[in-house]
Amino acid sequence: MSKKLVFIAFVVSLGGFLFGFDAGIISGVMSYAGPEFDLTDGQIGWVVSSPSWAAMIAMIFSGRLSDMIGRKRVLLGVAFLYAVSALFSAYAWSYEILYIARMVGGLAFGAALILAPMYIAEISTAENRGKLVSIQQLNIVLGFFAAFLSNYFFNAYNTAGNSFLTDENVWRWMLGVELIPAVLYFITLFFVPKSPRWLYLKNRVEEAKLVLAQIHGRDRADSEIESIEKSILADKSVEKVKWIDILKPSLRFIMIVGMVVGILQQVTGINAVYFYATSIFKQTGIGTDAAFSSGVLLSTVTVIFTLIAIYLIDRLGRRPLLLFGTAGIALSLLLCAYGFNQATYTLNANDVAGFEFENAQSLTPYIDKQYDNDVDFKNDMKLALGNQIYSKYDGTILEAATNINASLVLVGILGFIACFAFSLGPVMWVLLSELFPIKYRGLAIGIIAFVNSFISSLVQLIFPWELSNLGNAMSFFIFGAIALVGFLILLKILPETKGKSLEELETMLVK
Repeated sequence: MSKKLVFIAFVVSLGGFLFGFDAGIISGVMSYAGPEFDLTDGQIGWVVSSPSWAAMIAMIFSGRLSDMIGRKRVLLGVAFLYAVSALFSAYAWSYEILYIARMVGGLAFGAALILAPMYIAEISTAENRGKLVSIQQLNIVLGFFAAFLSNYFFNAYNTAGNSFLTDENVWRWMLGVELIPAVLYFITLFFVPKSPRWLYLKNRVEEAKLVLAQIHGRDRADSEIESIEKSILADKSVEKVKWIDILKPSLRFIMIVGMVVGILQQVTGINAVYFYATSIFKQTGIGTDAAFSSGVLLSTVTVIFTLIAIYLIDRLGRRPLLLFGTAGIALSLLLCAYGFNQATYTLNANDVAGFEFENAQSLTPYIDKQYDNDVDFKNDMKLALGNQIYSKYDGTILEAATNINASLVLVGILGFIACFAFSLGPVMWVLLSELFPIKYRGLAIGIIAFVNSFISSLVQLIFPWELSNLGNAMSFFIFGAIALVGFLILLKILPETKGKSLEELETMLVK
């Protein structure tokens, strides 16, 4: 595997880094922007989830658009949209401007998540395709790590004596710093060649051969050319692809597999944990500062286990990683549900006397009252303080009142993240890039990614409502039960695609 191939895969998947950065940064941003704009649970959910709703639109059309004008041109547009989103998010003067700016970013990462694995699969060889496509997921988790680390430092330096960073502007800096990797992404894309398989589809044969030779060397390029030419020749008798073609009986099995994996990746709640990480850690009563530092720990675990996935995916295969990972996800989420279910909440007189925020004495009637669930406790706190004040100081209040085995919940969350990072995270995109014939690939991946993004958007949108109305324990129990059902389905239908060329897989899976 050449250094040039690794470099190209890394650059193309920098769009994943920006997605991870945006997803991670918002968990800290809402701790400040939510109270500043006095947002309800629904509005918080919309600000967080709005990029995913926009991403659905991009996911439907980006694959087809890239079939027409090329993967590289669309990716350059993606980088530009990321930069625009970062600027307007940082300067947002209202709730409406904030979510509109984030939707612009959503268009970018919706296209990036589709095109990067597609492009990488089209320049890779069969034996290296899994690990190279997984670089997309590595960049996503590196983006999460950078975001949580950035949030941690911004929060740490936002102190009472600091006139530069305040509660009113610190979240703007958190969002604005995304401009730096967006500009870097745009510049480095100019050093990436066009997809050789796309060039073949456009009858630019000599250009495609030149690109393959530059990437793989002349000897390996010849075998890749032969494989592509056989596939293109077989497809020449096929009419132009239409939307309805995806429903063909010959594609039914791989569409079912792709759709199940695409839905399962999001319905288990991964983006609820990532996008609301700071809020979730606050629920354990560890405090605001510790919640920010726990986000760094979470993203570190993600990076480590994503690297493990990259090492194993072409050795063990896709099926073992997905099955072991999904089983671990189910157990970890159910452990979180058990830990939250054992929690109790009580404020004593010293706690209330020590609160330094306005209107703290309105909590006096609730002194020594014990709650056995978080929903009733938080509702009474909001009733006494008002939503805006409680949202601003929820970490402080929960830290004082919560009696919980926080380590148990932390182990559950980190276990969930670790299992996701070596299974559903990277393996889904590898599978989608492998399952479909080249003529249908852009359209099919776009449809599955649209459904994936729709589920993600719903989860992000309703998660604040879930925490407020169903509670922590029930929310995690629902995710865990879904993961368990998903494991049983995958056990029945999931094929293995390791070590086969894209053309061999087409022969094997398309009936």
